[in-house]
Amino acid sequence: MASVLMEKSKQFALAVIRVCDEVRSSKRETVLTNQLLRSVTSIGANVREAFYAQSKADFIAKLHIALKECSESEYWIELLLDSGYYHNQTILIQCIEIKKLLIASLNTAKQKPTN
Repeated sequence: MASVLMEKSKQFALAVIRVCDEVRSSKRETVLTNQLLRSVTSIGANVREAFYAQSKADFIAKLHIALKECSESEYWIELLLDSGYYHNQTILIQCIEIKKLLIASLNTAKQKPTN
């Protein structure tokens, strides 16, 4: 699950980078895109850190941070869409998919006994 999550979060970040470039170029909007770029790139960074965690608690903590960043990203995406700065719902769908994967990964990690 972690490697799928790592790849999806990276691809999502790359997609959002392209979206932000497009919005910046066409709408001259930077406040929302800067916030979105910070939160969306943090998702993948924390997922990657979780994959190399030193303990189960560290793994869970990093995934929780990634989930919080994903939720924040969802908010910024909703603002971009609702404001009319961007119209393609695909990035919101991707964000929700990653959020579901993070929740599932966290639930699984919490249920597994510590060795």
